[in-house]
Parts: sequence; structure tokens; C-alpha cells
Amino acid sequence: MTKIKASSTNQHNRQALNDFCGVVYAIDILGGRWKLLILYKLEKKTMRFLELKKKLPEISDRMLTLHLRELERDGMVRREVFAEVPPRVEYSLTESAMELIPVWQQLEKWGLRHRERS
Repeated sequence: MTKIKASSTNQHNRQALNDFCGVVYAIDILGGRWKLLILYKLEKKTMRFLELKKKLPEISDRMLTLHLRELERDGMVRREVFAEVPPRVEYSLTESAMELIPVWQQLEKWGLRHRERS
């Protein structure tokens, strides 16, 4: 969540791994506790910030803001600002994120089955 210097070893290693493997690249974009859940909640409809916050009550405002910015930067979420007073901002999935819908639906099915076995 913090800014990493472009010349840092961490940034160099991240780029090397992202270039090496598609799985690592995908996990880098979707990794973290909340990102996949945010995408999952946006699957059915476009939402405003407070609507998303209500769907994910345990997430802090700061964390939701950071993850939405990162998902927007990575081309997974579209942020639309309406020129109104007060300003209205809506979030929706991009086409790239929509391609993942079957993946997280399958993950959900697997998770439910696995949880029952544990």
C-alpha cells in the first residue's frame, strides 16, 4: 500500500517474478484480503463507495480506498465520476475483471466444499 521506490530490490524482484509467471502476475494484482471480495461484490452491479462499504463492513475506509485505487490502476475496476453537487462516484468491473467471474465462482464452490471437510 505504500509507495515503493522503482529502484528498490523489492520492486526489481516483483517485476522479475511478474515477467516470469502468469500466476504470480495474477496474484500480484488480486492478492490481499479484500481485492477479490471487492471484485466479487461488484459482479452483480455498479456501486458507490458507501454501498461497497456496507457490503464489506469489516474493511476500513482507508483500506477500501487503497484497494479501489490499485484495482483501478491495474485495469480491474472502472471509476466513473459524475459532475454533480455533491460529486457522485461509481465503481464497476472492467471487461478484464469480468473474465474472472467464473474463476471466483469456482473458488467459492471449492471453498464451501473444503470448509465442510475441515
